[in-house]
Amino acid sequence: MYSITDLANEFNITTRTLRFYEEKGLLNPARNNLTRIYNTADRVTLKLILRGKRLGFTLNESISIIKLYDPMTGSQAQLLTLREKIVEKQYMLEQQKKDIEQMMLDLKDAELRCAQSLSTSIIEKESVGSES
Repeated sequence: MYSITDLANEFNITTRTLRFYEEKGLLNPARNNLTRIYNTADRVTLKLILRGKRLGFTLNESISIIKLYDPMTGSQAQLLTLREKIVEKQYMLEQQKKDIEQMMLDLKDAELRCAQSLSTSIIEKESVGSES
């Protein structure tokens, strides 16, 4: 059994985050008056949600993958879906990486053109100033 503070400290998140996941129906702590008491299943669910977040999954993507868990089938559907989502994220990140690399090249080119224009402008001003 875990208190809200126990889980918040263990996963380095706020208690507000835990309450948010509870509001979404992802965590279902028992109650002892106003005290929330989380069980091992809640802890595992939280761990999976946070892992999905680190991997770049949306909360809805993580939820849909978590809900596919079925110990009777060895969770094959869950693993296949997870693998598919991972491949999608890798492809998306590779595309973003290419876009960033192209943007860096474009920015360097624009910076070079600005520097050349400034240099030309300074030379022209000096030339005009020396003619006077």
